Amino acid sequence: MANKKKSKTAKESLSKEKKLPSASIDHVIKTLEKKAKNNPKKEKNAKILSILKDKHRNEIVEATLLKYFNSEELKPYQAELIKMQAHLERTGKKMIILFDGRDASGKGGTIRRVTRYMNEKRYRVVALGKPNNLQKSELHIKRYIEQFPHAGEIVLFDRSWYNRAMVEPVMGFCSQEQYKRFLKKVNSYEENFIFDAGKTILLKLYFSVSKEEQARRFERRKNDPLRQWKLSEVDLQAQELWDEFTEKKRVLLQKTHKKSSKWWIIKSDDKHLARRETMKLILNSIKYRGRSRSLDFKVDPKIVIPGDKELKTMNLERKKFGAALR
Repeated sequence: MANKKKSKTAKESLSKEKKLPSASIDHVIKTLEKKAKNNPKKEKNAKILSILKDKHRNEIVEATLLKYFNSEELKPYQAELIKMQAHLERTGKKMIILFDGRDASGKGGTIRRVTRYMNEKRYRVVALGKPNNLQKSELHIKRYIEQFPHAGEIVLFDRSWYNRAMVEPVMGFCSQEQYKRFLKKVNSYEENFIFDAGKTILLKLYFSVSKEEQARRFERRKNDPLRQWKLSEVDLQAQELWDEFTEKKRVLLQKTHKKSSKWWIIKSDDKHLARRETMKLILNSIKYRGRSRSLDFKVDPKIVIPGDKELKTMNLERKKFGAALR
């Protein structure tokens, strides 16, 4: 039973698009076994070989190689992000990137890949907790504005002021009056505080995961001691409140997708594709010196969808099924 479960887990981590021929995997295993015989670290080798003798070794090796392949595929874009970062520093421009969306939609993992090789002195990741009593008495967006970038800096918000338009009203963390007031004012906030003489670039990203994939990721969090800390009060209710969150997303796009501050929907059931296409989207948001001429910067329209187009799809689903699907 344990072996069966192990096989399923390994298979789930494989990419649907990329498969390695079994002959290639056998060659990798034989090479490792040959090298292991001459390796002085026998104890470590014995552990590796015991894994490779497992009947699911092909799945294990394939999953490892695909993880390596995905990591290598991102590196050219990560190198471009470093060039972009240097351009922002030279020109004194600022960049704000909002990572919003449902729980377990891949926001955190994407942020880690985007910033992995960046100059740590020129970017910040901001993930604000619950407001304290003083902050509750102030303008909702104020504590976010206090985190805005300086000249030449990038700030990535792991959940943003748009919490007030999604999580807070669904979970009862704000009143209906506060929710409606936020939707009425947020566009003018962004115009007044963010678009300062063309010096600030704002990217609003909404990570969209399917209900089935979210459930699978929650299950993994429950059973993996390295991920259990990610489970929150909101997570535990996210599946039951799926339709409520979906409706808040629809209203969000209807009220706050503007020509000057568009939403981009990132379909994130495939985490690797979501990460790669997010990098392309960020890189396409500004012209910078030294941009690669050979790299493909065209975003996949199946993964990256403009907010207005997503809204049309949601409205059609609402008419047909009574509610949008995601």
